Amino acid sequence: MAGENNGAEAREMVDAVYRSESRRVLATLIRLLGDFDLAEEALHEAFASAVEQWPREGVPANPRAWLVTAGRFRAIDTIRRRARFDASLEDLARQFDTYTPAAADQDNEGVEDDRLRLVFTCCHPALAPDAQVALTLREVCGLTTEEIARAFLTTPPTLAQRIVRAKAKIKSAKIPYQVPAMADLPDRLATVLHVIYLVFNEGYAASSGSSLTRADLSGEAIRLGRLLVELLPEPEAVGLLALMLLQESRRVARTSPAGELILLENQDRSLWNQEQIAEGLSLVQRAVAPLQLGPITIQAAIASVHAQAENAAATDWWRIVGFYDLLAEVEPSPVVELNRAVAVAMRDGTAAGLALIDAILDRGDLTEYHLAHAARADLCRRLGNTSGARVSYGRALALARQEPERQFLTRRLAELPG
Repeated sequence: MAGENNGAEAREMVDAVYRSESRRVLATLIRLLGDFDLAEEALHEAFASAVEQWPREGVPANPRAWLVTAGRFRAIDTIRRRARFDASLEDLARQFDTYTPAAADQDNEGVEDDRLRLVFTCCHPALAPDAQVALTLREVCGLTTEEIARAFLTTPPTLAQRIVRAKAKIKSAKIPYQVPAMADLPDRLATVLHVIYLVFNEGYAASSGSSLTRADLSGEAIRLGRLLVELLPEPEAVGLLALMLLQESRRVARTSPAGELILLENQDRSLWNQEQIAEGLSLVQRAVAPLQLGPITIQAAIASVHAQAENAAATDWWRIVGFYDLLAEVEPSPVVELNRAVAVAMRDGTAAGLALIDAILDRGDLTEYHLAHAARADLCRRLGNTSGARVSYGRALALARQEPERQFLTRRLAELPG
């Protein structure tokens, strides 16, 4: 019985390590092996070995280093087998023979740098912008093809081909696995920030599924954000970290114990993480100091206004609308217009905000965006426009993929009079 318990504990440990370390191990294996596909194969074989050996031999003191070593040796075996049929692989096989377990420990110490190397490799300007984002989300963060496809509003097969082509481009163009020189970093920063924020958003408000959030993804994005700020403390990088921390501070308050969605205005603010808020506010001050505000820093400033309000009624909507006005100048988009419209509704009255949302939808913008219809429905409800609210809640419900949001919309729809 004790042996069975030890085996179960070891298997649970393998699962836990996979969740927390698999992308780090993969990043190191890509550097060591120089090939995405070979590294992914080695990663899966390493974890297969762990499932077999750890219950019998015990969990190693340094699981990550063990997995890197196991994956590397499995890759060496694979290369040796293939070299029998492909002479061009013989030199590579001999090169791998110099690898030792001690090297794994050294590799493990530099694993954080490996993650950043991988981010910048995936975001290389030789790749198409959509391929940069897709490849980073898949390889660095481990999102599934289906999750990424939803973010791109495309099909999984199309997205998969995009990733395959990006990997082939990296190989054929011999794109280096390294952090760019300091002179090249600013030009590469915008895409990296976009990728990290996409990952955070998928964790903060999952695109679909039974859970509103995915703490593993938002936590990973924050970790990558911290690493990026250490590497390149540019205002927008600092602003992104601030924005993520301020939004993440509200995680616990965003759902009820039963997993039901709770809107910002109804959240118990005593549950907000004050440590994250304090750090986020400090970072906002640091990001705005140069007075050349980028779009991410402006969003962080908006989040800081919410964070400083003791309750919903105390929110300074004048400042928030002002920041949205600035954001609309710096990075105009229908989504920015929508968020500004909601803020205007809170500042100038519900009817004023509804008119702005109707104008956006009348243009044909955001017709497939469920949050636009949900916002319109809420304003109609507040104005007593039951029929308008019913139509918009129904449209939002038809477009929403996330179960907590669907339950919230269904409940609001059922609560309408008549």
